[in-house]
Amino acid sequence: MYKYSFCLLLLTLTACFSDDKDSPTIFAGEIINPTSQTVILYKDDVVIDSAQLDMHNRFTIKLKNLEEGLYNFRHAPQYQYVYLSKGDSLLVRLNTIYFDESLVFSGKGEEINNFLIEVFLNSEEEETAVNSYFNLDPEVFSIKIDSLRETKLELLSELQKEAELTPKSIEMAKASIDYSAYINKEKYPFKHLKKNRDNLITDISEEFYDYRDELNFDNKDLTFFTPYYDYMKRHFDNVAFTHCAVDCSNGGRVINNQLHFNQHKLKLIDSVVKEKKLRDNLFRNVAMTYFLKVHDNVENNKVFLEDFHKLSNNNGHIAEIHGLYESVLKMQPTHELPAVTVIDSSGQLVSITDLASGKDDVIFYFWTDRNTRHFGNITKQVAKLKVLHPDTKFIGISLSKMDENWRKMIDSSDIRYDNQYRAEDDNTLRNTLIIDGLNKAILVKDGLIVDAYKDMYAL
Repeated sequence: MYKYSFCLLLLTLTACFSDDKDSPTIFAGEIINPTSQTVILYKDDVVIDSAQLDMHNRFTIKLKNLEEGLYNFRHAPQYQYVYLSKGDSLLVRLNTIYFDESLVFSGKGEEINNFLIEVFLNSEEEETAVNSYFNLDPEVFSIKIDSLRETKLELLSELQKEAELTPKSIEMAKASIDYSAYINKEKYPFKHLKKNRDNLITDISEEFYDYRDELNFDNKDLTFFTPYYDYMKRHFDNVAFTHCAVDCSNGGRVINNQLHFNQHKLKLIDSVVKEKKLRDNLFRNVAMTYFLKVHDNVENNKVFLEDFHKLSNNNGHIAEIHGLYESVLKMQPTHELPAVTVIDSSGQLVSITDLASGKDDVIFYFWTDRNTRHFGNITKQVAKLKVLHPDTKFIGISLSKMDENWRKMIDSSDIRYDNQYRAEDDNTLRNTLIIDGLNKAILVKDGLIVDAYKDMYAL
């Protein structure tokens, strides 16, 4: 019965517009176990249209004068890509419990979209095998990755014979294959070093990176495509690391001067990438990584920000970067904690500045209801630390905003609501306290920060 009604909807939509040369593009479908009432369609980072689910959890979006290309649709909190051409009548069906795995496209435009999702899922399935390849010598590793890529290219060639694909959609399909393979080659030096301590990152021949000769650093159609963007991030990490291996590392293994390394990445991006949005996003990535992960001193942070301005002064993310920089300054030792608010078990707003005040030694730690394994581990670690540091107050803050989920996690554990809080706004809390990982701990004494970047498992 479902198949009949779904196909009937498809035939109805197609029949309504099939004879009209100016027919709109239809993107519709059904969502099983919806997690929100809205489907939002984006082109790059711009909202194109949206639709509410009806009583049958179905939606329809009609678009006129559509620009062919890659879009993405979001059904909070998840999203996936969809390729649309003018005149398509495309239906999607998915179950949010198995979001990507359940996703199936039907109708005009189905071939390219089902192929793209198949490449995406295949890349995920190959991850275990690829991880085992990182132990291999560069030449053998390259052969393995090239073989996986060639298999997908052959499938694309077969699809071209069976379906009418536009040149632009073929280019997108090939990009999904290529950059999924290339990113593994960019990962190889770092993964290989972890498994082979006697080798150096500079031991890899130039032939290993022959594919770089074909790279396009300014493809507007791919700027917001995850495989392409993730590849670019890895590429500049790798090139900068290789160049810095001689100048600022210890035997090609550890970068000792993180300021120099990240300055080098900025210069590399500036010298190669001209496409504005990709430049902005890559510069943002370098800045966010530096401020969140490196934990450099105040003087170096200032130098980095000055260099960032010189190379990307009109960056679209400049306000976000400045906000993070200011947060880093506020999280230095001897400063009071910023007055960001959390919510207690009675629903009252509380400033963490007040929670840290007084003469007690305080350790803040963090968890989320989306990671039950971490929650179990971190509560066990807190129990151990309480024995070792009986005079220290341990305060847990959940990064989840949902009160019901927060309470379920606490009620299912051995901990009590005493000294447990949840974020009023998780993004604000993360950015203000520079939370770059769930194992983070913030040490406070006499109301002042002692160390804002400790690890709960290193206390």
